[in-house]
Amino acid sequence: MQALRLGVNLDHFIAVREARHTPYPDLAEAIRVSERCGADGITLHLREDRRHVQPRDMYLARRVTGGSLNMEMAPAQEMVATALDVGPDFCCLVPERREELTTEGGLDIVAHRERLREVIQHLTDAGIQVSLFIEPDRKVIDVVRGLGAPLIELHTGRYCNLEGTQADIELERLRTAARHAADIGLGVNAGHGLHTGNVGPVAAIPEIAELNIGHAIIARSLIAGLCQAVGEMRAAMDAPRQS
Repeated sequence: MQALRLGVNLDHFIAVREARHTPYPDLAEAIRVSERCGADGITLHLREDRRHVQPRDMYLARRVTGGSLNMEMAPAQEMVATALDVGPDFCCLVPERREELTTEGGLDIVAHRERLREVIQHLTDAGIQVSLFIEPDRKVIDVVRGLGAPLIELHTGRYCNLEGTQADIELERLRTAARHAADIGLGVNAGHGLHTGNVGPVAAIPEIAELNIGHAIIARSLIAGLCQAVGEMRAAMDAPRQS
């Protein structure tokens, strides 16, 4: 089974800085610590409402990140322009609503397919690999294949919010979706709501190449420190593939 990549999302690290508009904590240091302690890449979500990540953070991350840089963004003209200027390795297109606490679900691929096709083409022409954040649904995956994006990121939030049999059902949806996407030639990532207590079954899905995890790591880092928090997540992810 292939090694599983960890993308550490530092949005909530930056949110601490933005709460007081101070120059600290230092994003550059957080990137270096994350990568030293197990991150394969860094993920930042530049939202249109700028509630945490600022454009300058994207440019700094591009300079500092030693692994891959993944920019999460809405498929809006302003975000595309920033991405083309920053030059991240990956862009993950996600839905946004101003009133949401965090991303609440996958993109409506069908309703926005023409706009998404245009954005994917612009980013791809610039050498940026594009993923679409979607629900684990076979029909949606088939539409993605036709849009020209090489990657999907499966929304794991529903699985993380359920328990018992319902969680098992959602986990099977993730397994089925990942298998189908890989069968038709798409790369598969996943993320949202994962923590060390629930990441194992998702990490065990062989088709998934990367997990993007942020809030749980930053929350744990308040107690244990960022290096230990990243290392604990790394160990929890790796365990199912080593057994």
